[in-house]
Amino acid sequence: MGRGRVDLKRIENKINRQVTFSKRRSGLLKKAREISVLCDADVALIVFSTKGKLFDYSNEPCMKRILERYERYSYAERQLAGDDQAPNENWVIEHEKLKARVEVLQRNQRNFMGEDLDSLNLRGLQSLEQQLDSALKLIRSRKNQAMNESISALQKKDKSLREHNNLLSKKIKDKEKELAPQEQDGLQNNMDVTSVLVTQPPESLTIGGFPEAKCNEETPTSSRPKTILPPWMPLPTNE
Repeated sequence: MGRGRVDLKRIENKINRQVTFSKRRSGLLKKAREISVLCDADVALIVFSTKGKLFDYSNEPCMKRILERYERYSYAERQLAGDDQAPNENWVIEHEKLKARVEVLQRNQRNFMGEDLDSLNLRGLQSLEQQLDSALKLIRSRKNQAMNESISALQKKDKSLREHNNLLSKKIKDKEKELAPQEQDGLQNNMDVTSVLVTQPPESLTIGGFPEAKCNEETPTSSRPKTILPPWMPLPTNE
């Protein structure tokens, strides 16, 4: 007994509607895949569920190419048909296009972050993996380049500091050579002054605030007093 004819109308039962959607969606994706392989056709399929969940299929690694082809073809057809639309309508269509592109970019961003992957099939996951591998290669290459540039800059800075240090050391040595003769001259002058002070005779001693009488070679030794008397005491006389 064959299957009965199904009336094309909305299924009121929620569970039956969900089951039918899953089955028909799988069959539709299968048919799209078959026609793309058998007929070598570019196929893009987009399905939104009642909850707003996206299901899509594309024989291209990126559906964006097929959508851009569709937009160019539609625009060319409108130009050939002479479809003169009002400027406001053109702006509305452009807004819808940009809004759809933003949604696609946001979905791709979520996919790159590892989110919302249930809507991707095997080919889509493989394409996403290849894109991530390419991005990682570029990131590693840029990181290695930045590290090499940083190392090169540090080596140049180290070389410059070494040269500056050597220059300062040379200046210090030259300055020490210039100051060495001056230090020797100062030391020699100090030695001369010391020798002069040592060889100079001491001054005559004073007793009681008066200088001691100098010895006169002409004065006889006997006339000298044997004892030193204070100035206020009279000298003794020989009677």
